[in-house]
Amino acid sequence: MSRKEKKKAKQKLSTRQLINTKAITDYSLLTYGHDELVYFIIKPSNISVLSEASIAARIYALMTVLKGMAEIEMLCLNSRENFEDNKRFLRNRIEQEDNPTVRKLLEADLTFLDRIQVQMATAREFLIVIRLRDEKPNEVFPYLNRIEKTLREQGFSVKKAEKEDIKRILAVYFEQNVTTEKFEDFDGERWVIFGD
Repeated sequence: MSRKEKKKAKQKLSTRQLINTKAITDYSLLTYGHDELVYFIIKPSNISVLSEASIAARIYALMTVLKGMAEIEMLCLNSRENFEDNKRFLRNRIEQEDNPTVRKLLEADLTFLDRIQVQMATAREFLIVIRLRDEKPNEVFPYLNRIEKTLREQGFSVKKAEKEDIKRILAVYFEQNVTTEKFEDFDGERWVIFGD
């Protein structure tokens, strides 16, 4: 297939196909590659207040988990909005603005975004990802429960991501500017009134 043909084929793909997201179940993300991804959210420890021995113990615990489960993938993502693009825009506008009153308002907006970002400075999310392939349906939940139990036994505060968690993770990852508490399954879903 030539470059032109590949480009044309890619343009015909839906957004879901481009991001390899077929569907979101109550506990996983289904991909077009026939994988099912299950996410475990790990609550991070504030290592700045831990002793050197405690940090070494956390590292050893993570190493134990990784050695025991080869199928684990790890992600570290922002768990909240990223304001860098907005701040860059405001800085550019301040430089271009001739009106002192408008410049003052733009500077106030920039200060407000800085303050929010400082409050959310530690907003990181650590995820353990399990790729389910060819698992029998009756074996999936015992398998996932075993993984969760292993993580808890090693001292990690862990939660299996649910549907809303997965939507939020995708929204922050792809959009980086999430301003909603509830995510719709379909665009405009909140405006549709379902009758009898």
